[in-house]
Amino acid sequence: MSRTRRREPRSPFAVGLIALVVLAILVFLGFTKDIPFTSGHQVKAVFESANSLRPGSPVRIAGVEVGKVKAVDGQEGSNNAVVTMEIEKSGLPLHTDATAKIRPRIFLEGNFFVDLRPGTPGAPELDDGDTIKVTQTATPVQLDEVLTSLQSDTRADLQDVLRVIGTAWTAEPTAAQNRDADPAARGQSAAESFNDAYDDIGPAERAQSQVNEALLGTEPERDLQRLVSGAARTSAGLARNETQLKDLVSNFNTTMAALAAEDASLRAAVAILPSTLATANAAFSALNAAFPPTRAFAIEILPGVNETAATIDAAFPWIRAMRALLAPAELQGLAADLAPAARDLARLTNTSLDLLPQTNLLSRCATDVLLPTGDVVIRDEFSTGRENYKELLYSMVGLAGEGQNFDGNGMYVRFQTGGGTNQVSVGRSNLGNPPQFGALPIPPIGNRPAYPGRLSPYKPGEPCYRQRRPDLNGPAAALTLPGGTVATAATAGRARALARLRPTLEREGGER
Repeated sequence: MSRTRRREPRSPFAVGLIALVVLAILVFLGFTKDIPFTSGHQVKAVFESANSLRPGSPVRIAGVEVGKVKAVDGQEGSNNAVVTMEIEKSGLPLHTDATAKIRPRIFLEGNFFVDLRPGTPGAPELDDGDTIKVTQTATPVQLDEVLTSLQSDTRADLQDVLRVIGTAWTAEPTAAQNRDADPAARGQSAAESFNDAYDDIGPAERAQSQVNEALLGTEPERDLQRLVSGAARTSAGLARNETQLKDLVSNFNTTMAALAAEDASLRAAVAILPSTLATANAAFSALNAAFPPTRAFAIEILPGVNETAATIDAAFPWIRAMRALLAPAELQGLAADLAPAARDLARLTNTSLDLLPQTNLLSRCATDVLLPTGDVVIRDEFSTGRENYKELLYSMVGLAGEGQNFDGNGMYVRFQTGGGTNQVSVGRSNLGNPPQFGALPIPPIGNRPAYPGRLSPYKPGEPCYRQRRPDLNGPAAALTLPGGTVATAATAGRARALARLRPTLEREGGER
């Protein structure tokens, strides 16, 4: 018969200790609602207000719960709230451009949750413990905030604003406003002018539709994606530079205040804007017309542009040679030596400004009066058929041949009357000398030119080239006979006329 072994009962202390440990574990799990050592991916987000968000509030992506709020703490140094969220694997990955919004689960508020958007796949991923910035979060506007904003003074201000807006839309313009307004809007209220604007809305909307269609790009899906991506990068850049963004807003406020202070100038600028736009349209049309030849010119100039580098390389030897030529020992020294002559030449040029006009007058006088007069052939009984300037030179040669007599003063030619019964007189000279008398064997034929009885006109204020040329074969060049008869023959037959008059001359001379 075998003997059965009895188990010894457990100690009451051990049983109590085990029960206490199990109870503590159950209490911990009941209050924390989390299994130790199984915490998920935690991400923090900074909100301006927690909006009654509490630990355990759900975190959703596109309406699907992917985590819960672990803690809500205040941000040191500000009134913002830092919400710690635990995200399950189904909600990962999250990116640096992720956004978070606190939304109510009930229409009239209450039971808030975090609406999370994971961001774009191209952005870096958020690691465990990273923070979403306050610029990427948003909180809902609660009903009490709306009611608080509509206090009695605010409602009164709102009424004033609406009253002023109504007055602005319906008030009739003053005379000064009509004077400055566009002619099409004079005498109309703002509402009437706005109604008139509907006439132009059709063409404007068509133009706007063309602009919108152009904004779609040549590849709508790809271009729109690029536009959204670029806008996202721009927004991210603004978010990374919060201080500069604040400065931008402050400067924008300053700029708007400056524009408001110049409202009169701004009104005048808006008034001339239509004409400016019309001019701009004409300029753009001309520019569009200029684009095709400009494009063709750009295509044609490309070979020359391609040769520019080689041209520059080929110009380097010439530049080196010119640099040596312009050295102090070369052209610089020559320029220094020529400086005094250049100064004297400058003074001469300045002085010639007074001489050249007089020289020009003299040249024109010689060209228009003296030389043409010297080319005239004098048609008298002594005519050789040559120009009178040649006969003058021939007479000089004759005088040189006749001037064989000389005394202490040099060569001289003696002019004197001979013996005869015909007395002649040269009259009183301009110097007041008495008349000179002489005798000729035959009566004188006459004197030339004929004395008209008055001096020739003298115009010292009239330029020489504007004076009338002398008529060497005209009435003033006629032959005056002793009896007062004037022989006006100015052709080659004058000698024959004089021959027919000679008996009369001899008879009148005999009577004397």
